[in-house]
Amino acid sequence: MERLVAIVGPTGIGKSRLALYLSSVFPAEIVSADSRQVYRYLDIGTAKPAPEELSRIPHHLIDIINPDEEFSLAQYQQLAFKAISDIQKRRHLPLLVGGSGLYVKAVLENWQVPRVSPDSRFRYNVERIAAGGGAGVLYRELVKIDPAAARKIDAHNIRRVIRALEVHARTGKPFSRQGKKKTPVYRSLVIGLTTDRSRLYDIVDRRVDEMFARGLVAEVENLLKMGYDFNLPAMSGIGYRQVGQYLRGELSLDEVRHKVKMETHRLIRHQYAWFRLKDEAISWFDVASPVNTDIEEAVSRFLRADG
Repeated sequence: MERLVAIVGPTGIGKSRLALYLSSVFPAEIVSADSRQVYRYLDIGTAKPAPEELSRIPHHLIDIINPDEEFSLAQYQQLAFKAISDIQKRRHLPLLVGGSGLYVKAVLENWQVPRVSPDSRFRYNVERIAAGGGAGVLYRELVKIDPAAARKIDAHNIRRVIRALEVHARTGKPFSRQGKKKTPVYRSLVIGLTTDRSRLYDIVDRRVDEMFARGLVAEVENLLKMGYDFNLPAMSGIGYRQVGQYLRGELSLDEVRHKVKMETHRLIRHQYAWFRLKDEAISWFDVASPVNTDIEEAVSRFLRADG
């Protein structure tokens, strides 16, 4: 069974930095498992790797679609499997890196993802509800028809809520019952990064301030000039949605900055629901202490192990 190393954990914890370090030690390539970094032109708000980092180590599944293009979990899984296979053929180590639990689990656990084609009329109707301020209505509907899916899907992730409703409408079966696991494709080592929650909140708060200093507002303005409006699922992500409120005069810039921080804290709590500290399948490391050498040794043992 081919080997794969996954690096998981909450946003801002340092997953990309660790992946770059490991890529300097092992012949490795990085496969992104970030549901927002797949979009072109959304750079600052998605904390996309810098151009020099992208050029230094091969990265896959970043900047692969435009913000107005449809993209499903099934598409991601298929592309990830292909990227990993190509990396392994080059006798390099694939590093699956990201905080999107749905993407990571679909690859590691080889989910049987429902391949239900998009229903444009259904999406038009529900997106109108969401655009009119009815995102909460859609989420409550999901809670009613599929509470198991609702527990796993962030209420603010309109794209995922709509997809779960769409799959249920098209198949008559709950979305949560259609992601059955098959035999894993890879022998995996899962590295989890964590730290004290208050310390992590401080880290991401500083990162949010840096995003605004680097030009997040200008990035959103440029996306609007290119014709991408806030009704698109790609534009509903943290940072983009709140900057939209600022540009429409609904919030001050200070209020937006604070709201982005609070939403990022909420995202972190949601990510810990996917990657549980008690999960014995994950080798957890606290980044409050230097961990690179310890993780390097863990990867070395994994690669040397029989089986």
